[in-house]
Amino acid sequence: MSTAPSTSPTSGSVPAGGPPSDEAPEAAAAPAPKSPGRWAPLRPLILRLHFYAGVFVAPFLLVAALTGFLYAGAFQAEKLVYSHEMTVPVGKTELPISEQVDAARKAHPEGTVSAVRPSPEPGATTRVLLSGVEGVDATHTLAVFVDPYTGKVRGALEQYGSTGALPLRTWIGEFHRNLHLGENGRLYSEFAASWLWVIAGGGVVLWFSRRRALRKVRGTGGRRRTLGLHGTVGVWAAAGFFFLSATGLTWSTYAGANIDELRTSLGQSTPSVSASAGGGDHAGHDAASGAGGDGEHGVGLDKILAAARAEGLGDPVEIVPPADASSAYVVKQVRRSWPEKQDSVAVDPATGEVTDVLRFDDYPLLAKLTRWGIDLHTGVLFGLVNQIALMLLALSLILLIVWGYRMWWQRGRGSSFGRPIPRGAWAQVPPYVLVPLMAAVAALGYFVPLLGIPLAGFLVVDVVLGEIAHRRGRRAAA
Repeated sequence: MSTAPSTSPTSGSVPAGGPPSDEAPEAAAAPAPKSPGRWAPLRPLILRLHFYAGVFVAPFLLVAALTGFLYAGAFQAEKLVYSHEMTVPVGKTELPISEQVDAARKAHPEGTVSAVRPSPEPGATTRVLLSGVEGVDATHTLAVFVDPYTGKVRGALEQYGSTGALPLRTWIGEFHRNLHLGENGRLYSEFAASWLWVIAGGGVVLWFSRRRALRKVRGTGGRRRTLGLHGTVGVWAAAGFFFLSATGLTWSTYAGANIDELRTSLGQSTPSVSASAGGGDHAGHDAASGAGGDGEHGVGLDKILAAARAEGLGDPVEIVPPADASSAYVVKQVRRSWPEKQDSVAVDPATGEVTDVLRFDDYPLLAKLTRWGIDLHTGVLFGLVNQIALMLLALSLILLIVWGYRMWWQRGRGSSFGRPIPRGAWAQVPPYVLVPLMAAVAALGYFVPLLGIPLAGFLVVDVVLGEIAHRRGRRAAA
């Protein structure tokens, strides 16, 4: 099952010349099925789709699997590479957060404070995030690491995303997401995610449709053993592939936009706390100029943090300064491991009073599932266990691709790549099954464009090639 061609010999799918001789004894030894079953006409169609999708999509999936494997390991590597910036000896008392920000600004007066992440646990540094810093990508921030006990600046590194990725993980993450080719590069990962579940599902169906005698691995050799390994590992990993595909599509360019639109129409979009500080009541208060862009506005960071703590917001939290004179501070929990902490509050910079509260428990169901799914996909929900599981999934995908191409090679006796699955499988499907199936595929293809467009292209090319072959056959017969 999975990403590369699985070309199991079955009725309706073996070339007219008959199966390769090394498969004939296997087929003869296996007992014939009592009846073809209602689903039997679909099997050649699924086999053809699984084969061709595996051949053409597997290279993209291989890149996604390799880079995903590296990304899952980057979390632990990041802790080692940047241990000096991220950790300090545990002291007795932490300095007020305002003093820590002042220390960061003295060392790095450039840019403006866009957020502050107080030390989340004993021995961890505080991060003061600066935006608009020359030489730093506009979508990134410069994280200044401050010892919360002494106020000493430990260093500064470029940071990206809500998980606080530092340069090593950022580079690997962007390689996994877009191959460092920008927005256009994201099409590769969306293409891979769009087809992964199709290939995985087709492989599962093909594997369980095979007679038990043909699914054995022990005591077999050659192509049959490769097929056994390919199918066994694929079936065990299929649930993980479905999950990776679904969650990967949630933040893709085209399918992700459709998913967001659907969630919004169902009232299931992710809510956000209101950052208004009271409109006209504070319109004349120059909250945004309290400290010249140093993150201190109105009552100051210490009282803002204290107000959030009083609302039950425990570490880790992020403090976002007001965007303008009519805005409030936003303090939000940023813990993405289980159980997640995602509560947020808005605090009036003039009075230090909480003006709005949003609890993660109040999120719509689909918003919660999206949050959990993304965090599980990125390896933060269950920490090291989550990351190891992702690495194993990536490794299994790599093996399945290698085994799939090996089966294709073995189908051609090792001298050349094997024969493709023959055309005409769709003609064996009864109309009462084919028509609704085509309608479902069309609807799904519209919702997931990088599945629908390549599939439509394949069908067009397949029809044209079939017509050319048909005409050549008629001329040869004449």
